[in-house]
Amino acid sequence: MKIAVIGSYGVGLTMRVPRMPGAGETLTGDAFEEGPGGKGSNQAIGAARLGADVSLLTAIGTDDYGRAARELWEKEGVDASGILISDDAPTMAGFIMVEPSGENRIAIAPGALDLLDASHVESFRGEIAASDIVLVSMEIPLSAVAAALRIGREEGIRTVLNPAPARPLNAELLATVDIITPNQTEARIILDLDRAPGDDEGLARLIAERVDGAVVLTRGSDGAITVENGEVGHIDPILATQVVDTTGAGDSFNAALVVSLAGGSSLREAAQFAAKAGAYTVATSGVVPALPTQHDLNSTIGVSQ
Repeated sequence: MKIAVIGSYGVGLTMRVPRMPGAGETLTGDAFEEGPGGKGSNQAIGAARLGADVSLLTAIGTDDYGRAARELWEKEGVDASGILISDDAPTMAGFIMVEPSGENRIAIAPGALDLLDASHVESFRGEIAASDIVLVSMEIPLSAVAAALRIGREEGIRTVLNPAPARPLNAELLATVDIITPNQTEARIILDLDRAPGDDEGLARLIAERVDGAVVLTRGSDGAITVENGEVGHIDPILATQVVDTTGAGDSFNAALVVSLAGGSSLREAAQFAAKAGAYTVATSGVVPALPTQHDLNSTIGVSQ
């Protein structure tokens, strides 16, 4: 299984807080952690841990955070030989506040990621063409997202778009997506809806009308909904034994989804496997430490069926 991932890398600066501060309020947190993050890197590592051969395209600076990233990818077995390394901009940083419930709020400073454009993706065409699936997320410029999806289509490679962080997407871009994986909030944003269907199935069907492919609408502890060729499927939730941190759940889900699809699973089977990976991740603190291996999922530690 070979997977090409186009997305972000950044360092996550995480503070645990008793509650989210109000406007103008200074709040004392409980703990502070610093660690690697970024949706593209997380998804690449998650897929590699589940047994895939992974190539990553992202952008970093020449700072200490960038050097640490390259050491991490080498350790995790992710091919990062095609990444953009900038002398002019720092590595992305994300600021994360996590409540006791595990819910989080995130703000990012993109840095070098803002320099990643369609020309860099074009130079990555060979890796895309050699892959079974290309997985794209949206913490990078939209021109790079569009180029990755377009090249995937041109090369006959299945494209998966994780539309996070969400922004409205035009019909031309959506037409190059084989599978899109929004959560409920992202689905409303990408469709630029003032009013959305009152039920998740209706929302998933509406997205399916806009894309030339399938939809996996993730619903947190309520599971997921798939729409493929007009057929709707409901994926039962797999619950974590405890919710510690939800930060990396979406990345874990998407990594597991594409690995399962690349291995020949149906969309429904892949979504079920991905739900298990997401449940495992929310039961563990941090992001990269919480991305499961196949052994972790086989043992079902942290997951209640």
